[in-house]
Amino acid sequence: MDQGIFGQSALMIARMLIGAEFYFQDCGGRIVETEAYEADDPASHSFKGPNARNGAMFGPPGKLYVYRSYGIHWCVNIVCRPGSAVLLRAIEPLCGLEKMMARRNLCYPRKLCAGPGRLAQALGINADHDGRDIGTLPFLLHWPEDAPDVMVGKRIGISKAADYPWRFGLRGSPFVSKPFPIAQERP
Repeated sequence: MDQGIFGQSALMIARMLIGAEFYFQDCGGRIVETEAYEADDPASHSFKGPNARNGAMFGPPGKLYVYRSYGIHWCVNIVCRPGSAVLLRAIEPLCGLEKMMARRNLCYPRKLCAGPGRLAQALGINADHDGRDIGTLPFLLHWPEDAPDVMVGKRIGISKAADYPWRFGLRGSPFVSKPFPIAQERP
């Protein structure tokens, strides 16, 4: 995979990732929801510059930025150009369901990876994977062959710049973390 593709705007990559398949070891599925965070975005962890927590966001594109949210959940991002990243919010589980269900103590696939914390827990991604290359095993990313029908909406779960329409989702997917408002479905 050409890692140079990630050196673009997080907005562009967040939309492009919808419909792609993302795997870690023998677990993963289709990306159905993402959010973009740019360097000049007040909601981005990189907004005030590099620090010990967000260092991966200022490294090469195509690396993972993994952080703990609310001191509880790991969240997985793919770094784009310096200081920007795409948060993986939800995937449709396609592979390794039994392992993911055991990690989450859940037997209902619809909620298995619907939300960034759930996604990381189900896949088994944690701080040890921060800064790892998305194009190197045990990670695998397959771009979609056809352009999916993408919904656009405001980001969720944040307090700053929450009105930015930088959340993207696969139209009709029951695996997104939260439904998209009808009025914001079209780009």
